[in-house]
Amino acid sequence: MSDLDQLTQSLARNLKHWRGERGLTLDTLAARSGVSRGMIIQIEQARTNPSVGTTVKLADALGVSITTLLDYEQGPQVRLVPPEQTVRLWSTSTGSSARLLVGAERRGPLEMWAWKLMPGDRSESDPHPEGTVELLHVSAGELTLVVDGEAYPVAAGTSATFEANVSHAYRNDGEDTVEMTMAVAVPPVR
Repeated sequence: MSDLDQLTQSLARNLKHWRGERGLTLDTLAARSGVSRGMIIQIEQARTNPSVGTTVKLADALGVSITTLLDYEQGPQVRLVPPEQTVRLWSTSTGSSARLLVGAERRGPLEMWAWKLMPGDRSESDPHPEGTVELLHVSAGELTLVVDGEAYPVAAGTSATFEANVSHAYRNDGEDTVEMTMAVAVPPVR
């Protein structure tokens, strides 16, 4: 399946899901978003690949992020996203591109971190507040992600997300340096 086919299928599935979740008819979503009813039907049936602007209008009308509309369906507590399952949003003939690695729908503070773990090193974390989500992408080496006592190997090029309200740790069990980018989404204080 091509990147474009994958993007079209993800958008169709997620648009249907969130429209249903919000209890919106096609006509209501069309009125809220400024996107025609016919275009919404085509998107939900995976018969068209809309512009980024149209996708943003739909996301705004549904009250979700564009990441939520383009990302694969959420699964278990820990979701690994191998390189072949990432979604390329756009690319140019000269080689520029944007790729959605992994996303989660949350409100509140969001932090992005650059990590480097040398061979044999580890970092442990106590549980964060309920609703905290961490997202990470390993760019070099192989990370061992431990969530609630279960270890997950995360190879270079792979992304992951998990609910961080349980104990978790990052280990480098290999012989190469691990480099990763991590984002932390903390729920707002109520």
